[in-house]
Amino acid sequence: LKHEVLNAKQHEREAHIVAEAGQPGAITIATNMAGRGTDIVLGGNPEASIHAVKSDASLSDAEKEAKAAQLKAEWQQRHDAVLASGGLHIIGTERHESRRVDNQLRGRSGRQGDPGSSRFYLALDDQLLRIFSGDRVSAIMERLKMPEGEAIEHAMVSRAIENAQRKVEGRNFDIRKQLLEFDDVSNDQRKVIYEQRNELLEATDIGETIAAMRNDVIAGIFSAHIPPGSVEEQWDIPSLEKNLIAETGLDLPLQRMLEDNPDLHEETLRERVFDAAEELYKAKEALASKENMRQFERAVMLQSIDRNWREHLAALDHLRQGIHLRSYAQKNPKQEYKREAFVLFENLLHAVKSEVTKVTMLVQVQTRDDVEAVEQPQNVANVQYQHADFDEALANTTSDMAGENNPPIDSAEPVVRDGIKVGRNDPCPCGSGKKYKQCHGVLS
Repeated sequence: LKHEVLNAKQHEREAHIVAEAGQPGAITIATNMAGRGTDIVLGGNPEASIHAVKSDASLSDAEKEAKAAQLKAEWQQRHDAVLASGGLHIIGTERHESRRVDNQLRGRSGRQGDPGSSRFYLALDDQLLRIFSGDRVSAIMERLKMPEGEAIEHAMVSRAIENAQRKVEGRNFDIRKQLLEFDDVSNDQRKVIYEQRNELLEATDIGETIAAMRNDVIAGIFSAHIPPGSVEEQWDIPSLEKNLIAETGLDLPLQRMLEDNPDLHEETLRERVFDAAEELYKAKEALASKENMRQFERAVMLQSIDRNWREHLAALDHLRQGIHLRSYAQKNPKQEYKREAFVLFENLLHAVKSEVTKVTMLVQVQTRDDVEAVEQPQNVANVQYQHADFDEALANTTSDMAGENNPPIDSAEPVVRDGIKVGRNDPCPCGSGKKYKQCHGVLS
């Protein structure tokens, strides 16, 4: 039988195949991808032919109208013939997991009041029936002694198929719902990060933001070594000094401050560190100028946000892969994912603050003279460079070769061994009983 295949691969001929699919006796084989959403006109679509006639410049207007009327009359005859034969008939070779897809395929016929029909053919070996109700229906067919290939039309089979489709649709809905709930977590975090990033791109001065980050980082270091409301015996001043040097570059004699002023308490000591950090940063800003520091701050913060955000997304994907195992511990995986994702997001913000503060505080600002002094090669004093002539260099080489320690090559003789050769695995000649390689023949 002559037929056309509509499989969403023949892009050039696809419109032509759909236009001719309504011709009397035409057979079109379509996949569920290409078969949905197509409007098949009974009798064929004459619009393309009429448009070709009207676009023909060799015809006059009267001839164009006459040919267009003739094409419409021929289409009407084909249209009436298709209507008389029952319209478009849909034959389905399987039932899909979603009833919506089946209804869309059925909807190709009977459009806009035109007649049409549809019929689906299934086998008990189809995946949908095999998974959900194939065994039960097969057992019934065996008990009824139904022959192989016998057509089965019963409401029980239709209900079994609909129930199977309903179960699959429910499962797919739960999967999409769970995926959406997981994506909402990362989407909320994405909104916060992108909002901060857009504000950073639009702002020209983020000095206050950098200062707030710096104070938060220093306050966190203080809280780690001087717990709030603690006594002096619980303070770890040496570790605090080391961390301040490593994270902010502040070399402050905190221990000596406390010894000189015993009445110095936690808040006052913290304010002194804040003031010292502010003075250090202002000194760098005075060397580099405000405009350069503002650009440097924006570049550092943008780079830190982008890098940490990429690492955070990778951590979220890794967390999602194994979060379902929490159900074995009688825990809700979605709640656990939200809780741990929030902890990861807090770590992200803390990492950005720490990284930006460390880079901006430890950066070394140098003047142009300092850079030129470093790049300029130093001249070595008290050194004279001389090149010997060819004859002089040749004479020196000859005298060196003929010296006492370096006899001439022509007079060299082979070395003659006085005693016997001792192998590395042979007994040592000293009589110790050990192998030569483990006694006097040990390699240094």
